[in-house]
Formats: sequence, structure tokens, C-alpha cells
Amino acid sequence: MVMAEINQTVRRFGLWHVGFGQCHRRALASMVAPPPHLPATISSWVPNLPATTAASLALQDLPVTTATTTTASSSSIQHLPATTTITAAHSTGDLPAANLFSGQKRSVEKLWQEFFADPSQWQDHRPEKENVRYPDFKHKKTQAALWLNSKLKPAWVEAELAAMPPETVESNNFQWNVRLKRYTKTGQYEKAIELFHQMQQKGIVYDSFTFVQVLNACASLQSLKEGRHVHLQIAQSCCESNIYVASSLVDMYAKCGCIEDAWKVFNKMPTHNVVSWSAMIKGHARCGQGHKALDLYHQMRLEGVQPDAVTFVGVLNACSSIGALEEGRHIHTQIIKSGCESNVYVGSSLVDMYAKCGSIDDALRLFNRMPTRNVVSWSAMIQGYVKCGQGRKALELYHWMQREQVQPDAGTFVSVLSACTSVGALEEGQLVHEQILQSGCCKSDVTVGNSLIDMYAKCGSMEDARRVFDEMSTRDVVSWTAMIQGHVKCGQGHEALALYQQMRCQEGMEPNPVTFLGVLNACASVMALEEGRSVHEQIIRSGCESDVFVGSSLVNMYAKCGSIKDAQRVFDKMPTRNVVSWTAMILGYVKCGQGHKALELFQQMQMEEGIKPNPVTFVGVLNGCAIMGALEEGRHIHKQIAQRGLESELFVSSSLVDMYAKCGSIEDARRVFNRMPKRNVVSWSTMIQGYVNCGQGQEALKLYQQMLSEGIEPNAITFVGVLNACASAVALDKGRLLHEQIVLSGFESDLCVSNSLVDMYAKCGSVEDAERVFNNMHAWDVVSWNAMLRGYAMHGCDKEAIGHFEWMCKEGIEIDQITFVHLLSACSHAGLVDEGLCYFESMGLVYSISATVAHNACIVDLLGRAGCLDEAEDLIKIMSCEPDATLWKALLSACRLHCDMEMGERVAQKLVDLYQNDDDQNDR
Repeated sequence: MVMAEINQTVRRFGLWHVGFGQCHRRALASMVAPPPHLPATISSWVPNLPATTAASLALQDLPVTTATTTTASSSSIQHLPATTTITAAHSTGDLPAANLFSGQKRSVEKLWQEFFADPSQWQDHRPEKENVRYPDFKHKKTQAALWLNSKLKPAWVEAELAAMPPETVESNNFQWNVRLKRYTKTGQYEKAIELFHQMQQKGIVYDSFTFVQVLNACASLQSLKEGRHVHLQIAQSCCESNIYVASSLVDMYAKCGCIEDAWKVFNKMPTHNVVSWSAMIKGHARCGQGHKALDLYHQMRLEGVQPDAVTFVGVLNACSSIGALEEGRHIHTQIIKSGCESNVYVGSSLVDMYAKCGSIDDALRLFNRMPTRNVVSWSAMIQGYVKCGQGRKALELYHWMQREQVQPDAGTFVSVLSACTSVGALEEGQLVHEQILQSGCCKSDVTVGNSLIDMYAKCGSMEDARRVFDEMSTRDVVSWTAMIQGHVKCGQGHEALALYQQMRCQEGMEPNPVTFLGVLNACASVMALEEGRSVHEQIIRSGCESDVFVGSSLVNMYAKCGSIKDAQRVFDKMPTRNVVSWTAMILGYVKCGQGHKALELFQQMQMEEGIKPNPVTFVGVLNGCAIMGALEEGRHIHKQIAQRGLESELFVSSSLVDMYAKCGSIEDARRVFNRMPKRNVVSWSTMIQGYVNCGQGQEALKLYQQMLSEGIEPNAITFVGVLNACASAVALDKGRLLHEQIVLSGFESDLCVSNSLVDMYAKCGSVEDAERVFNNMHAWDVVSWNAMLRGYAMHGCDKEAIGHFEWMCKEGIEIDQITFVHLLSACSHAGLVDEGLCYFESMGLVYSISATVAHNACIVDLLGRAGCLDEAEDLIKIMSCEPDATLWKALLSACRLHCDMEMGERVAQKLVDLYQNDDDQNDR
């Protein structure tokens, strides 16, 4: 019974904290019960137990009762260890309870007196205390304990403690380290760093374990500033030579992207172990220096250091980053020999390496062979399918993973959302979003939130993207960048620019290079040149101008905004130029109508810089040939495309069709079209428009019917081309049928389609239908107004034309050169000489529009029809631009109309000379 009571007391009072170990339990096991008249305390019963130890238990203020039914020899009690004291009350009540409590209180008071006499002999456990049973103070040697919440604590203690200087009692380093490890192990890195600062403030002595834990926290948070602060403390404590501390320093600097500082620490280390080598290898792989990581791995092997699982993970990541498949296979062989292939993290890294190096079959084979698969393995395989452009396969694998009841983590969700993005699976993405909300990852993991924004934006659901963005508790620069790029992709350039301003001015978030790419694309999409210049200044201040992709986007922005000189200036200043830079510059010159300059750059890029063009480059230079009508150059580029095996690329072949058609070689265009292994709506639309440009409207209409029979759905561009075919063939009935298809397809509200409808009806002679379409349009641009004006001019509706022009002016429509061509043509057909001359004069005076050959041709025709042949000839002689055949033909027609043979002969001779000069130039 005595043993049972003692065990109960041990369990109840937590005596293991005061040294009551197994040896004490064995000693007590040999005892028998005390005599009937048991003293009040075991310390008086067992003569060798010190009073201080007895008091430590008395602080619990919970007496232990003992049974009195057995006897024991005093000799057996002598074996009780001196460090153990148990306070017990006699069950018979021989000693009054008041006397017992008074004795305990005196023992506790004596302990407190010892505490204040020499606090340096005690340790303060209050900072890390989490259990009320754990003592507040402990003696370093005797392990005597004191509790502040004990009923036995003297009243004067609080005042003495308040008067005691801070940090008088030394805190326990071990307990602080335990808390540090718990924080880092559970991912509470901010708390770990905060605890380290508390240790510093309280004067807790650091050791190597402390530094390793807090450096891991800094590395995980990529907090370089905190890491440098810890490094300073390490240097002051002379722990830099500790191999584990040094390795953690290397790892911290590498993970924070400061590879130079990592090298400094690494080179100072007296010896390198596998941990330090692995940290350097992983650091270089993470910083995009895969080749250097592989060099380090080989150097490590040469020095006789055997890689472990962590090393293999790092070097496999290096192979993944540079696509070093053969090197990866070689390392795979070493992994098999080392026995690490069964390690789930190594296996997952192998899957990831094979997938990222394009060998998805090897990745799947290894994945299927893995003895155990965790969430990392599944995520690696899913991401592998995404990278190889097999988004559907990735989604199927994700469903398989769910059937296997493997819970996805943040990395899985990011990969699956990428899969949804790649295949435009909005509904799948919404289902994944629901699962993310159930898991709680969306609010806690900013990467998952960013992936959701990206998925919704690229799937065209900006409302959902905005909802996720607004609900995120924490947003980083990636979040803002994803939203900006989403707006740009959805054609909302102004919204993208507004968001960029909010990001910088209201949130104080600094853009990164990817942000600049998005905002420059926004400027380009809305022709915001001044905003683009402002962003350029910010890029210069941020030091991102040397980034080749940012530089290329600047070139693209300036070119699309019409400032080709600024584009060339940026291009010339770029320290390095890649195929993207050259392509951006080529496309810029094409957009500005300088096809010859685009061709020069294309040659320079290959001959001088040795850069091979990509499909987009070929598309750009083919467009340059098309606007110049440079058929021979186009044929030469076609040969290069065939040699590179790019003829089957859909957009390249479509550009070839367009180039041949615009250069007048419709047979070559059709030959390329017929050879295309796969044709989409762009290919068909290009060929249809090619026939229209060559004046073969009926062929265009036939091709449109063939396209429909093959099940290809027309888009807005197709309808524009076919409407132009109807207009050129004056096929009004077919145009009306096409109008019905447009209405059924929902494209009637498209501005370009509506403009083409107005133009088709006008050219087919149905001005009333043209007016009906025009009046029913929800929005108009200058093209819409000009199309209607042209219809009036073509059919001699001079009053309607002039009224339409005046309506344009009232509506504030920006008048352009084409507007005046149609207006002057209307005046010419109606014989309104005075009105025509008045409008011609107002072009420069009122609208600041310079007269072109087309405008002068209208005035020559106007004067010629009215019989003012001399005035018409004088106008040709004094006009600022070089007269072409159109002008002389107009005057020749007027001479024929008014039978002026003398002038007719002069004009005819001018035409002969003009054609002769053209032939001579062509011969050259």
C-alpha cells in the first residue's frame, strides 16, 4: 500500500521534475509501510532527506496520505535517495493540520530567502513556461523549485521581485532552443525570429543549435536582412567555425538569392561536409545557375564527399533548370547505386527532372515504379504534364490522386490551376477553387491565390479574378502583376494601367520585371505613349532596363505607339539582344509601314548577330514583304522556313498565304494553303481575304462555302472578308444571306463586321440597307461614318453626303483624310464646284489635314467635269506631292469629255513618260 501511495504521489505532483527517477522508484519498492505512529513528514521519517527537497514538494500544497496497515524495518528506509522528499500526512491525524501547513510554509520561505540571497544560482523558467505545474524558478544544482502561484509563497516575495533588476536570474537556454525548434518545425518562422530577438533582449546565451534554427527560419522566409543580423551575432559569439552553423549560413544566403555571400561563408569554412556542399548546390540551382551547381556536384565527388538524399534533390533540380537530360540520367544511375531511389523526395525530384527535360514517358515510368508516393510525387507528375503541354492529362492525374485519397497541398493546387489555365478549363478551375477554399490554402498561401487570379484571368473571367484578389488577406507583387496581365489579356488596357497606379501609389508595392512587361503591354494596347514614357523612367530607376525581356517590351511599346525612333533608340542601347528583341523591332517597322527596314533588320539579325529567327520573326518579316509587295524576298524567306521545318506551323503558313496573295501571286497562296496539314479559321480567313485583295470575289465566296462544309465556324475576320467579297462581286443576294448568318452567329454587334455590312450594302447599290445597318449600330467609329459617306458619294447622293458630313462634325467625330476623299468625290459627281473647292481649302485651314494625291485627284476630276481644264492642269503643276497616273488619267478623261485635243495630247504624253519611267526603274 505504501508503494501505491508513493506512486500516486509521484503521478499527482509530477515528481519526475525534481529528480524522482527510476532509481528512486526501485528504492521505494523495497520499503514496507511505516509504524502505526508515522510522523507528519517523510523528511522526519527518513533522516537523510534534506529540508529543501521536502519543501519543494510542499509547495504543491497537496499532502499525501499513507496507509498504516503494514510494518517496515527502518533499515529499508535508509536506502531512500537523499535527493527525494515526499511530504505526507498521517492518516490517523496524530499531528494537527495547522502545524503541518506552518512547517511547510517555513520551508518555502527559507527557499525564497536562499533565492534572493544569490539569484545567480537559479534559472528563470517564466519566459518559456506553458504548464502551470512547471516551476517558475529552479536551483541549478539542487533542482529545488519555486512557484509564484503557490499558496505557500510569502507575502513579501512580490515586492522583492519587483525591486530586482531585470535579467538578474539567468533564463534556461535549453528551453528557449526547444521553443525555437518547435516554431521552425511547424512553419511558424516569424515567431521563431521574434523569439530570437526576445532571447537577445533577455541576454540568453546563444549556442550553435540556436543559430541553426533561426537561420532556417530566415531562409524559409527569404529574409536577408534578418539573416545578416543573425550572421553578425554568430560572428560575435565565435560560432562561425561550427560546421553546422556555417552550413546553415550558406543555405540561408543561397535561399535569399545572395549567392556571393554564400560563397564567402563557404570559402571560409575549414572543412566542408555534405550539408554545406548540398546547400551550395541547391543555392546555385535555385538562382538559375544550373551549370555551376553541376560543377559543384562533380567537385564534391572529387573531394570524396558522398552525396545524400538532399544533395541528389538539389542536383536534380539543377538538371531540370537547364534541361540537362543526359546528365540527369547519369545522376539517376548514381542514385540507384547509393540506394536513395526509394527515398520519396529523391523519387519525386527524378520525376520532376524527367518531366521538365521533356521526357514525360520516363517520368511516368518512374512514377509508376515508386514504392510509395506522397503529395510531392503526385504534384511533380502533374506539373510535368502541364510543362509538356498536356493539361488534360494533368487533370486526369489529379482526379486519380484524389481517388487514391492523397490530400493535395498548395503546390498541387498551383500545378492543377496551371493545367486548367493551359486548356482554358474554367469550370474545372472553379471546382478546384472550391476544394482550395475547403482546405484553407487560399487565404494562407499567397501563391495559391496568385494562381487562382492567373487562371481566372487567362480563362477570361476577370470578375472572378478580381473577387479572389479582393479577398486575399496578403497580396504580393505577383498578385498585382497577375491582375494587370489579366486585364491586358482581356483587352482592358486602361484598367491595367489604373491598377498599376494603385499598386504603386496607394499600396507602395514596387514592381518587378514581370510587372513592367504587363504594364508596357497595357500601354501598347491602348497607344498610351506618355504613360509608356513614364513607365520607362521608372524602369531606369529600378535598374531593370538591362533585362532583355523588359528592353524588348519597351521596343514593342514604342513601336506600337508609333514612336519608331524611340524604339530604335532603346534597341540600340540594349546590352544583350535575343530573338525576342529583334522580332519586336522588326514588327515595329512593319507596323509603321517600313517593310524595307524590317527586311534589313532580318538580314542583320542572321548575318551579323547569328541569331536564328523564330516563328514570330518569320510572321513579322513576311508581313513586311506583304506591305512592300516584295514577292522575291518573300520566296527567299519561304525557303528558309521550309529548311527550318516551320512550314507546318499554322500561323507561319497563314502568313505565307497572306504574303503571296498581297504580292499578287494568288496561285502560290493557294498552293501553300492546300499543302497545310491542318487549317483553322485564321487560315481560311486569310485565303478568303487573299482572293478579295486580288479581285476574285467569286472564288472567295466559293472558298467560304467549302469552309462551312468542313465544319469550320467563321469568326468576325472571316465575315469581314466574305462581306468584302460580296461587295467586290456586287453579290447583293449573297450579302443578305450572309447578313442573316452574322445575326445568328451574334457578330452583328462587332464594330468591324457592322462597318463591312454598311460598305457591302453601299457598294452593292442598296443605300437604304446601308442606312438601316448604320442607324441600328450601337457604336460608331470614323470608319463607320466614312463607309456611309462613301455610299452616298458613290450613288450621287450629294445632299445626303454633305448632310452626313455635317452630322459627323456635330457628333465630334474625328475627321480624317479618307473622310475628305469621299466628300470631295461626292461634290465631283454632283458638279458642286464651289462647295468642293471650299471643302478642299478647309482641309488644311480648319482640320490641319494635308492634301494627298487622292484629294488632288478629286479636285482635278471636279474641275475637269465642270470644264475648268486649265485650272485643273495648273493644280497638278503646283501641287506639293508628286503627281501620279491617277491625276493625269482624270485630266485626260476631262479632255475627252470636253473635246480638248491639244491638252489631251499633252496629258497623254505625260502618261507615256510616266509609265516609261516606271518600266526603267523596274528593269533596274
